[in-house]
Amino acid sequence: MTGAWVLLGTLAVAALAGFLLKSRNGRIRQVRPAPESVEAPAARLPAPVAEVLDPASAVTLVQISTTFCAPCRHTRVILSALADRTPGLTHVDLDVTNQPEVAQALSVLRTPTTLALTPDGREVLRVSGLPKAAKLLEALRPHLAATA
Repeated sequence: MTGAWVLLGTLAVAALAGFLLKSRNGRIRQVRPAPESVEAPAARLPAPVAEVLDPASAVTLVQISTTFCAPCRHTRVILSALADRTPGLTHVDLDVTNQPEVAQALSVLRTPTTLALTPDGREVLRVSGLPKAAKLLEALRPHLAATA
């Protein structure tokens, strides 16, 4: 009988963990503005990220990916299509498989993670997991309209 209780307890914990992970997947997190610093925000970014910022776009979506990440491929399709049809939006996929220090410097704990960065390198929002295009576009509207 004890084995049955252990099994039920294990299944309950697994179901709760699955529910929590699923509810956090694709959640958009607004980033609070950092206190003013002497250096520009781009100077605090790792070099591979700072190099891909598009100065001509209001927002650059930097997708942090790894080679064997299946959701990363789906995210790439969603973000590329979104950037293609949205003026002022650029998408860049940055594979950090061989550059774990980049993910560490950005406090990225899972892939895919998408960072929305302004041309000066300021992070305005972050999406962990597979993003929902409509919700992401809605969250980006104020940043896209500010430079339009």
